[in-house]
Amino acid sequence: MPVRIGIAGIAGRMGRLLAEEVVAAGATLAGGTRRGDGAAEGLPAPVLPDIAALFAASDVVIDFTHAAAAEAHAAAAATAGKPLVLGTSGLSAAQEAAVAEAARRVPIVYAANFAPGVNLVLAIAERMAAALPPGQYDAEIVEMHHRQKVDAPSGTAVALGRAVARGRGTTLEAAGTESGRDGHTGARGTGTIGFAALRGGQVVGEHTLLFAAGSEQIALTHRSFDRRVYATGAVRAALWLQGRAPGLHDMKHVLGMA
Repeated sequence: MPVRIGIAGIAGRMGRLLAEEVVAAGATLAGGTRRGDGAAEGLPAPVLPDIAALFAASDVVIDFTHAAAAEAHAAAAATAGKPLVLGTSGLSAAQEAAVAEAARRVPIVYAANFAPGVNLVLAIAERMAAALPPGQYDAEIVEMHHRQKVDAPSGTAVALGRAVARGRGTTLEAAGTESGRDGHTGARGTGTIGFAALRGGQVVGEHTLLFAAGSEQIALTHRSFDRRVYATGAVRAALWLQGRAPGLHDMKHVLGMA
């Protein structure tokens, strides 16, 4: 029997791509939710009244909506006893803690980015950071997205920062970050991790990790040209979750890299 997949925010740009990829994967599109009372014409599945109804109709739900909804959606997954794929970025520490708490009761895949290439870059970034001493190599992360993106730095940029910190045997919080430089900021802090966020046009997503030393510079870059790559990865994660025990997973687990 095909897996029934529900889409939170099915009327949005990502929601519609997710719906197409669910069908392409041979799964059943169980339905979706949408924000507000906007028109539902042209949607490929029934619009259900709330997230609880969506979980009741689905074997797994995919959520790319908004950080403000993440805690409630994770709690709904735990209450329903159904898996969740969460691709929303910009979660606070408290919201991430709520997702982790829900994962004690149901399996959840929570990832900053569902593109396979990005997750390979994250793995490489950690290894590079372990090999390049922070006292000699400054780490800077530059990202650019479309003008509508509301959070900065992006979730993927933060994930890159965390990968660098892990490679250096520390955490992003302990290493310290630098971003939004303006005016006389003083010299760059040794061992800190820098972020620069660019916004404009309709750029899907570009991320570059730079390791800059006095004698050389290394750049690791990933560019997304089509949002469909995120939808394809999220559906892959939804199918992978079937039969899993409760726990918090990311795309490394889905791709067999962990």
